[in-house]
Amino acid sequence: MNALTEVLDGRWAAVRGEIRAQTAGTKYPDPVGLSVEEHRALILEQLHELAKTGRPQLGFPSVYGGGDDIGGSVVSFEMLGFGDLSLMVKAGVQWGLFGGAVQLLGTREHHDRYLPSIMSLELPGCFAMTESGHGSDVQNLCTTATYDPATREFVVETPDRQARKDYIGNAARDGRLAVVFAQLITDGAGRGVHAFLVPIRDDDGAPMPGVRIEDCGIKAGLNGVDNGRLTFEGVRVERSALLNRYGDVGEDGGYTSSISSDSRRFFTMLGTLVRGRISVAGSAGSATKRALTIAVRYAERRTQFFRPDGTEVRILDYLGHQRKLLPALATSYALHFAQEELVSTLHELQSGDGQADEHRQRELESRAAGLKAVGTWHATSTIQAAREACGGAGYLAENLLPSLKADTDVFTTFEGDNTVLLQLVAKGLLTSYRHQFQDLSPLETARFVAEQFVGAVVEATAARKVVERIIDASSGRDDDDIVFERAWHCKLFEEREEHVLDGIARRLRAASQENAFEVFNEAQDHVLKAGRVHVDRVVLEAFVGAIDRCEDPEAKALLNKVCDLYALSNIEADRAWFLEHGRLTSPRAKAVVAGVNTLCAQLRPRASELVDAFAIPEQFLAAPILAD
Repeated sequence: MNALTEVLDGRWAAVRGEIRAQTAGTKYPDPVGLSVEEHRALILEQLHELAKTGRPQLGFPSVYGGGDDIGGSVVSFEMLGFGDLSLMVKAGVQWGLFGGAVQLLGTREHHDRYLPSIMSLELPGCFAMTESGHGSDVQNLCTTATYDPATREFVVETPDRQARKDYIGNAARDGRLAVVFAQLITDGAGRGVHAFLVPIRDDDGAPMPGVRIEDCGIKAGLNGVDNGRLTFEGVRVERSALLNRYGDVGEDGGYTSSISSDSRRFFTMLGTLVRGRISVAGSAGSATKRALTIAVRYAERRTQFFRPDGTEVRILDYLGHQRKLLPALATSYALHFAQEELVSTLHELQSGDGQADEHRQRELESRAAGLKAVGTWHATSTIQAAREACGGAGYLAENLLPSLKADTDVFTTFEGDNTVLLQLVAKGLLTSYRHQFQDLSPLETARFVAEQFVGAVVEATAARKVVERIIDASSGRDDDDIVFERAWHCKLFEEREEHVLDGIARRLRAASQENAFEVFNEAQDHVLKAGRVHVDRVVLEAFVGAIDRCEDPEAKALLNKVCDLYALSNIEADRAWFLEHGRLTSPRAKAVVAGVNTLCAQLRPRASELVDAFAIPEQFLAAPILAD
């Protein structure tokens, strides 16, 4: 294994290596040209083969045959992103969302009854949260589950068309049991959104009484996943169908919960399901790496036009082409290391006693939201750039890039709409992860922010300590070569975040009881900026921390240049803000642009080495444009 791959593989190198070895001996048929039904059948067949490998069981408890390895489970989903993304999504629905909800929201009774058959795929299931009328606003879902003490059952009801469960993976064809999120009503009172296990098909595949199932039909991509719509008409389920880790209903209809606040209970429940969001970010990263590998390898082969000496020019020798691919490649490296750090935090929190650390849990949720948003937007823009970099050849389905474009496009809006997620990041920053924030009114929130919190929340991570050491040791120089100094990058990213957050706090001081919504709405662009620059700082620091851990001198030097390119291309893209706020002079801004050009030229001879370090199984790179 080369030194770069070793650094990239990180903590779960053994899991990555095992998956590569297993993948090398498995043939995955190409879905291009298949009908929707054929593609769905193929993915289900592959899902059963995947179940036999034992990898989907990694994140489940060992007492049920799992591996007690939450981080390894997320990494295994990430690795699926190198192949047919329909398989990754369907696996994520079965073992990440459906199985994860039973594991994390249920109790011992549910685990004993369902987990073994979920893990083995004997019981295929769905995760039914999103409704036609409510996507991001989960707290106000309209499906109801009303407890009937006379029969000791819940009655699940879809009150109107907007309340039907929509885009539900596994629902249209294969799912038999659904985790349905609904408003719990008992003893005449609403208790907020809870999760219920609702059978949707019998053993013969027919819809259960009162359950109406519709097929969402052909999508722009991911047509190997059977997305469907679910409607419930007086569907009765037993009292034990309630996943009752955080709230329970007694036989008489009495409600009990260890968390008194409905809002806090709701967000605690959702927070336990953060694993799915983290897996999406990782899989998007894998698809992006695959696209970049194809584009870089093609750019090393493809020639266009002649030099004065009569030799043809490889297109990667053109600065314009380098700028199209190499800053994106640097960002993929940066996001990879941030993702690894995030997965490690998840593993520590959801294994053993770490679950009780509510402050770290809130930080995890915020970072997961931010990295998912930034990572999936990066995937969308980079895969498009890779397609363009391959010209007309990149538009042919056989060369893989069109399906990557189509399959990843929805990543920006599922597992949380990216715009909403960045607002969640900013809210977490502005409240310093205050407990029960969701119970505050907009006016109370504004006052809290204005009076108690100004400035960035800077976490004391291992990477942060490395950054502080670098800043403390900085030379203090002020010539244009400072643009290549890591301390300058880190301070600039920090100052940007602090300034943006300070600006929001000052704007919120104008809020009153009468205009609270308007003040927040008018500041939304500012809020989104705060979320974005916070994530950028976190990503840079994760990259810096990874370089510090690298022991191979040559790999370390190369990673330093890649990190320089990530930092400078980020500053270049936002140089209008830096100029407007006096953080860059005009000459220094020009030096940043020149620095990006210099780094592209320096990294151009190492481009193939950088993409080869991803160690993507070659069968997933078998595009005809790369054939000798």
